[in-house]
Amino acid sequence: MLDRVALVVATAGGVGFVPGAPGTAASAGTALVLWVAAPSLPWLLALVLAATAAGTWAAGRAERLLGGKDPGTIVIDEVAGMALTVLVAGTGTAALVVGFLLFRLFDVVKPFPAGASQRLPGGVGVMIDDVIAGIYGLAVLALLRAAVGWP
Repeated sequence: MLDRVALVVATAGGVGFVPGAPGTAASAGTALVLWVAAPSLPWLLALVLAATAAGTWAAGRAERLLGGKDPGTIVIDEVAGMALTVLVAGTGTAALVVGFLLFRLFDVVKPFPAGASQRLPGGVGVMIDDVIAGIYGLAVLALLRAAVGWP
């Protein structure tokens, strides 16, 4: 039973099985859900914390079930990272679009220490690079907001 729960959480309800680019699909799906739900800051923070905590557990377990280090079907890390990116900017359309682009950029490029952090074992190694990418995206959006009031 716990193996099934771990797979559902790790694949974000099956989004991880989208062919081609499951990480991009999970990031876009998260942005869409945030746009529709328009959660308040406390709810958004709760989502980030819950996705990170549950994702760390589920990703570690799913890695063992699926075999291999950080298989592409594990996308709960994208959910946490995308939600973290827009934490201070909110869930308006502009913030979500720019946040999505920034998060995907930092997730793909993996600037230090994101790339190196992937070597950590288990669920921590799966989650941490996307959390760091989310922090970088959050920082850029916060700077834009402070400098010019956008988004």
